[in-house]
Amino acid sequence: MRRILVDYARSRRYQKRGGDARQVELDEAMIVSQERAADVIALDDALKSLAEFEARKSQIVELRFFGGLSIEETAQALAVSPGTVMRDWTLAKAWLRKAVTS
Repeated sequence: MRRILVDYARSRRYQKRGGDARQVELDEAMIVSQERAADVIALDDALKSLAEFEARKSQIVELRFFGGLSIEETAQALAVSPGTVMRDWTLAKAWLRKAVTS
């Protein structure tokens, strides 16, 4: 899901600049508005930076944000406690907010 959104955002940015971007067919529910395209790309870049030194926090963001999993489902997927997921989720959101806005 993350790759689809990022690819779509990049293609929109590429088309905006007059390039010949390849077309990707998406369901109507998957379409991201043009205004949000830059946000998705910035989020992807920030997640890559987060993954370099905190891989588990990056995985939690992917599972929760892009996968739509609950705290308990994420904890089961990563074999950690729900409390750990909650702490990492809170820290990752704060880190990403700072990385995207600066």
